[in-house]
Amino acid sequence: MKPDIQTVNEYLVSIFNDILTIEEAELQKSMFSDISIKEMHTIEAIGLYRKKTSSQVAKELMITVGTLTVAINNLEKKGYVERIRSEDDRRVVKLGLTKKGKLVFRVHQSFHREMVKNILGDMNEEEATALLKALKNLHGYLGRLKER
Repeated sequence: MKPDIQTVNEYLVSIFNDILTIEEAELQKSMFSDISIKEMHTIEAIGLYRKKTSSQVAKELMITVGTLTVAINNLEKKGYVERIRSEDDRRVVKLGLTKKGKLVFRVHQSFHREMVKNILGDMNEEEATALLKALKNLHGYLGRLKER
């Protein structure tokens, strides 16, 4: 039996809200209680390995560079993010994570990994493939909306 649109929508909205609420609560209980979930997502957008410009991070987060600058200033003061001047062109500033930033990134990544393990837990291969197809469809749709 195919689920109806309303039921799927209710689950998606509920799950989205629950994830944000639980992520925020987990951060507040941890040694990283000085950052918000929005700041955590900024750290996540900067990423572990490739240094990015403010423009790249702002685009990924769908916020203005000005809004990102405020967030980066706060994260820099808290010791999570650093600004790195390019060796080639001193005008170019890239964003990177400090040791503390990398640690919270990995802790947050672990939370997501556990969540996915629990989703896939008792699914057979066919069910997991169907879930992946649905998520790809949703991702594609949201990507097209972002590009507007």
